[in-house]
Order: sequence, then structure tokens, then C-alpha cells
Amino acid sequence: MAHGGERTSEKSRWACALGVVALAFVSFASLLRGTAALGTREALQTLALLASGGTADATATLVLLSVRLPRVLEGVCCGAALACSGLLLQASLDNDLASPGVMGVNSGAGLLWLVAALWMPGHPVLRQAMAFVGALLATFLVYLVSRRAGTSRGTVVLAGVAVSSLMSAAIDAIVVVWPESVTDRVSFTLGGLSGVTYQSLALCAPALLVALAAGAYLGRGIDLLALGDEAAHGLGLDVRACRLGAIVCASLLAAAAVSVCGLLSFVGLIVPNLVRMWARPTTRQGLALCAVWGATLLVACDLVARTIAFPYELPVGLVLALLGAPFFIALLMRRGRRHGSHSVAAGRRGDAA
Repeated sequence: MAHGGERTSEKSRWACALGVVALAFVSFASLLRGTAALGTREALQTLALLASGGTADATATLVLLSVRLPRVLEGVCCGAALACSGLLLQASLDNDLASPGVMGVNSGAGLLWLVAALWMPGHPVLRQAMAFVGALLATFLVYLVSRRAGTSRGTVVLAGVAVSSLMSAAIDAIVVVWPESVTDRVSFTLGGLSGVTYQSLALCAPALLVALAAGAYLGRGIDLLALGDEAAHGLGLDVRACRLGAIVCASLLAAAAVSVCGLLSFVGLIVPNLVRMWARPTTRQGLALCAVWGATLLVACDLVARTIAFPYELPVGLVLALLGAPFFIALLMRRGRRHGSHSVAAGRRGDAA
């Protein structure tokens, strides 16, 4: 057991180191490439001048420091937040299909974002704050519903689906009744990092740090949940409180990302599953891996979205959907094969008995 734990820790360290290298590479590439009239060579020259303390072209400096750098930093923050959110949800609910979208976080954020756009147009920071509140409100509703029905892992997921459907219907109703008030709804619902500023980064980063610290604090308890509720309770864990705390942390992480980058999907589904396939880490190790690889995935997809159809820019949510939909289908098929083999084995044991 100890030898297996050492191998897992070593694989986690190697995966984390590789992720840091990959993140540095895609971040640097994202600084150099873009749709603005600033080529790779000019961007390199500008970065060299700025690093040496020289005087660079004002326009090039503005593009690098006020457009591309905030976009890269926001991609790092939002990718890390969404991936860690997915990990906490999947680990606490023992369901590898759980993600912020399934739990209603995205729909809750989108609903209050549209309400703010309708009643208080021209205030983007206020809309981001309302999206944050909406995501947390959706989590609270999921908790209330599941508490009345019984706070089990399956009940929480079903409650999330129900709340998400309800809020999606409310979003559609707003669009039908007041279509002229939500002209930029498409960019929000698809998700993207365009137009990101340091101000929006300051809105996201504190919540990300607080939620990550809280999730790491709950890490040992979340690891015990993998043994089953009864076994975890026998070891002294308050199962209900631990699961609720993990869900709240996951919702805070997802809310911080959604309030800034829109309704991005699949980051919280793809990265945690790949991390567990690679290294089988503990929750704390998994949070570090998901933060690095989630950031890498989102920055890389944003780079592809900005360059694949140059000089036009695709929504990064579209690129993620093209990756995530096949992954989701493969995950469903994998679960079906695994459950089918378990059913066959159970049937054979029953026949033998």
C-alpha cells in the first residue's frame, strides 16, 4: 500500500511538473499571437524591450499588457477554477459525470446575468457580480431540494439537473420577452475571454484562492468519502458536512469563473477525469493537478479559437464543446461497460449462491 502511494505521489509530481511546462508554453504563445495588428516578431521585440527596461512602441505595449496579458491571466484563473470545481463535485458525489453545468451553477449565473443586463444595462462589473450571486443561489436551491429529498449523492445530482432546467427555462423566457435587452447573450452563453480586464481579474482571483484553500482543507475528508458513507462515518467523519462543504467550495470556484468568462462547459468534466486516469491522486494532489491542467486547457483552447480562423475569432466555448462532447460520449460508454461488467459479475455470484 505504501509503495503504491509513493508511486501515485511520484506520478502526481511528474504530471504537475509537465503541466507547469505546458502552461508556460501556451501562455507565452498566447502572448505572442492574437487578432490585433501585432505580429509574433513585433511581440517578441516588445517583450524583450520591456524585460530589459527599454522603451517599446506604445501601441504594442498596450496590446500586450492591457489586452493579451489580462486574457492569459484570466484564462489561467478560470481554467483552474472550473477544473478544481469539477474535481470537488466528482469526488464528493462519487460521480465522474458531475460538473458545474450539471449542478446548475452555469444556469444560475446566466439567469442573474441576464436580469442585470435587463434592469441595469451598461454596468459590466455589476453583471459579473450578479452572475456570481446567481451561481451561489443555484447551489443553495440544489441543497434545499436535496435536503428535503434526502442528501444522497444521486439525489444531489438529480436536484442539480432539475434546478438547471428551471433556470434555463427562465433564461429562455427573458430572451423571448425582452430580446432587445440581451444582444450580447450569445457571447456570454458560449463563453470567452475577450474583453477581460484587470478589474475582472480582481473580481475572480480572491474567490478562487479562498475556495481552493477551503477545498484543500477538506481534502482528507473527501478522500474518506471514497470508502463509502458508512465507513467514512465510522472513521469519525461528518459525512454530510464534508460533502456540503465540498459542494459549496466547488460552486464558489465555478461561480468565480462563470461571472467573468461566461458559461464555459466541459473544463470541469474533462480535466478531473483525465487527472484521475493518469495519477489516481489524493484530493489535495488532484486540486494542484487540476489547477495546472485546467489552466493549460483553457488558455490553449483560447489560443486556438483566436488563431484557427484568423482574422476572425471563434468563441472558446465552441472549441471546448468540440473537445468535450466526444469526451462525454466516451465517458458514458466507459461507464456503461463498467456497470455492465459489474452486473454480469453480480449475476454469476447470485447463480453460484
